[in-house]
Amino acid sequence: MPAARPLQPLPLAATALTGTVALYMALVAFGNITDFGTNQAFVQHVLAMDTTFKDPDLMWRSIESPTLQNIAYVLIIIWETVTALVLIAATALWARQVRGGAGYAGARRLSTVGLLMVLLLFGAGFMAIGGEWFAMWQSKSWNGLDAAARNVVLAGVALVVAQVRGADER
Repeated sequence: MPAARPLQPLPLAATALTGTVALYMALVAFGNITDFGTNQAFVQHVLAMDTTFKDPDLMWRSIESPTLQNIAYVLIIIWETVTALVLIAATALWARQVRGGAGYAGARRLSTVGLLMVLLLFGAGFMAIGGEWFAMWQSKSWNGLDAAARNVVLAGVALVVAQVRGADER
């Protein structure tokens, strides 16, 4: 049995941050599955653009079909669930490697995939598409841009930390 290496701060931080985002995404997915209606209403209002300034130059973008709104919401939940599973697996891999495994490459790769999924969901999905295309920024009651920005920052920081190579890897 190989000797356990001393704990390295960067891999430990990457484990903690990846685990934090994994927990968050798992709770988000779980909440959306078990309390389907709450965020379903959010998605419906954002896509319908019914609480925006209703500028005729933008309203052609709205999606008022409940079927299409629900498909979008279910796809978001699937993405959240898969993201949570990828990040949980990445956290387990980081933890195993921190305790004395062979290296961090696998954990780093899996974290990168999961954290990029978070960035795509909240950055591209909620901030760009929801915020700009569907003018969510105009809504006083259905505006999730601040929450999306917090998620982008957390996932971005976690991604940077996961990519930094410690002294033992150089």
